[in-house]
Amino acid sequence: MSSRTRTRGVKTAAGVHTVRIPHQRGRRSQPFLIVVPDRPSLAGEVFGFLGRALWRFRAALAPTGFAVLALVVTALLHVLGWWSGLVLAPLAVAPLVWLGVMQHRRPGHGSTLAWRIALAALATLTGTWAALAAGFGPLAGPLGLVWLITVIVAQSAWLFVRRTH
Repeated sequence: MSSRTRTRGVKTAAGVHTVRIPHQRGRRSQPFLIVVPDRPSLAGEVFGFLGRALWRFRAALAPTGFAVLALVVTALLHVLGWWSGLVLAPLAVAPLVWLGVMQHRRPGHGSTLAWRIALAALATLTGTWAALAAGFGPLAGPLGLVWLITVIVAQSAWLFVRRTH
């Protein structure tokens, strides 16, 4: 390497190589500074790939994202106080009330009724899980397994209804 392109006495961060191009003769411009970072590690490559994949399929993975958010929120509510489960208890009954009101206002038959019942059952299960998880802890007893099964059912139904490619 020529002594004209080698750096002398310049401090840089670890893992960063710099090459300083000297002044051009006859011109009054500032020298260029080229910063060439080291190659990313294998872990950085893997996390970058996973992050890009999750970002690309973020709409298809919405139920899983909401389920993870619910797990974290109920864990925080459980840490704040066991009584937060009592506050969330009416959430478990709300889908059944919705089903009754919808059937009274706009009666559904056949597949419409089946989808309403399935949606109300899944929402009731989710609300019940949230109330119990906030009261007893999200992974206490069978609540972790119930959460996992509910996530799998919700994600499968979401992909089936959306018909993603």
